[in-house]
Amino acid sequence: MADKETLSDKKDKSTTPMTFWEHLDVLRNSIIKMLMITITTAIIAFFFKEQLFEVVLAPSHANFITYQLMGAEPFTIQLVNIGLTEQFMIHMKTAFYFGVVIASPFILYLLYQFIRPALYPSEKRYMLSIVGSSYIMFLIGILINYFLIFPLTVRFLGTYSVSEDIHNMLSLESYMDTLLMMSLIFGIVFELPVISFLLAKFGLLKAEWMQQYRRHSIVAILIIAAIITPTSDVFTLTIVSLPIWLLYETSILIVKRV
Repeated sequence: MADKETLSDKKDKSTTPMTFWEHLDVLRNSIIKMLMITITTAIIAFFFKEQLFEVVLAPSHANFITYQLMGAEPFTIQLVNIGLTEQFMIHMKTAFYFGVVIASPFILYLLYQFIRPALYPSEKRYMLSIVGSSYIMFLIGILINYFLIFPLTVRFLGTYSVSEDIHNMLSLESYMDTLLMMSLIFGIVFELPVISFLLAKFGLLKAEWMQQYRRHSIVAILIIAAIITPTSDVFTLTIVSLPIWLLYETSILIVKRV
């Protein structure tokens, strides 16, 4: 009888709604786990310095795969360090960014585990799809920037000269800041289909509206591309605008299905 009462008491406690402070304690534990896995992956990336910067600096070399596929002429870009602590700080920052990207699936899983009890079964299914799709689209945006947008930007700006008497020497900090900034921007831009799905699901977006304002959207895309693209040439502007326009058209199809 005592055993049955004990099991019954445990069942009642498990079904009792958690208090605000209990929720806060669970959130705190989740945040600690996120920080631990992020720091761990960042430390691992930090110690693989040669492999890490072999990947990061690859677009600055003429033998990069994108230039080979384009049949681009050989060029030389010289990166220089102009600060005493610049290389070490860039090493730490780059390792941290890689750590965040590598730890992202685990971080998203912990966030999902935190909000899962408050979701209905159908919402849980949608949440898993949305979280997985968001992560995949973010990675695709980063890869598109790394293999296409950023190499074209580096080659154009790194070899551009107003006179033969002036030689370009790009600072390592400028190179890394541009790479990380553009990777983040394109990762966010590639979330457009996921955001459109959510807005359509809540009834805040319709495919008819997106088709009606397609011309306005193209102008907006060109403006956004001009803002996020450091260069002003038409070729690079077109290369940046095309993926965003394709994402917009894909979003229309997604909204129609929703």
